[in-house]
Amino acid sequence: MRVSDIIAAGPTWSIEFFPPRDEEADNRFEAALTALAPLGPSFASVTYGALGSTKDRTRDLVVRMNADLPFPTMAHLTCVGHTRAEITSLLDDYARLGVLNILALGGDPPADGSVAHGDFRHASELVELVRAHPADFSVGVAAHPELHPRSRDRETDRRHLAAKLRIADFAITQFFFSVDDYLGLVDDLQRLGCDRPVIPGVMPFVGAAGLYRMAKINRTHIPGEIRAALDAADPDEAVEIGIDVATALTQRLLAAGAPGVHLYTLNRGHSVRRIRENLRPGVT
Repeated sequence: MRVSDIIAAGPTWSIEFFPPRDEEADNRFEAALTALAPLGPSFASVTYGALGSTKDRTRDLVVRMNADLPFPTMAHLTCVGHTRAEITSLLDDYARLGVLNILALGGDPPADGSVAHGDFRHASELVELVRAHPADFSVGVAAHPELHPRSRDRETDRRHLAAKLRIADFAITQFFFSVDDYLGLVDDLQRLGCDRPVIPGVMPFVGAAGLYRMAKINRTHIPGEIRAALDAADPDEAVEIGIDVATALTQRLLAAGAPGVHLYTLNRGHSVRRIRENLRPGVT
């Protein structure tokens, strides 16, 4: 099944995982997948580590999930530090093994500031390569409601996103907390003549430290009331705050016309299960 077709028939709800790094993390991942798969998500996705650090683990996990589950699994794929031959070989593997959905991303440069050698400079080049593959993949891209962290300004950010999205099928956003930021992104794209579906990404955070770290990297604004509540919360209370914030944001986004929601599981099943239970009757 192609994710683009599933989104067209939406609304959708989907879940994102990352490849576990050790036995303890693998047990946590398997428990989350076991808890969430029976809820019937529209599709799942698996992230791809910076500079291909999880290439094999991502590929193996995507292939297994895509074969075993009754909904498709989409492979994240970043191009920074890779050659065209490396990416083409991985796409050939996916096509041969029945994986037909790719989230094409630029990826982060090396954390130490060194130059990432490879054939790609921008995610749009990866999108073009995936689009040209004979497997006819369904292709998604990333979008940043609060602007890409390396963007110079809003106009440039939106223009580049629209150009990238015109050759893709859909976008999934980075996490954010303001519905107005999402609606502003959609409006900006429409003014540029781009009407591809944009699925909002919602992260049910489980603690202050992790949220603050990821928000700093992505330049995501955390509302003051959320910071105040988290700073006063114990670990169990922080999880509950994350569930409540994500539930309310999901409800507002769907009510505002979003074509679905993509939930970042953080490889934990409890929060996403609770969010699904909390959604008001009638929301798919």
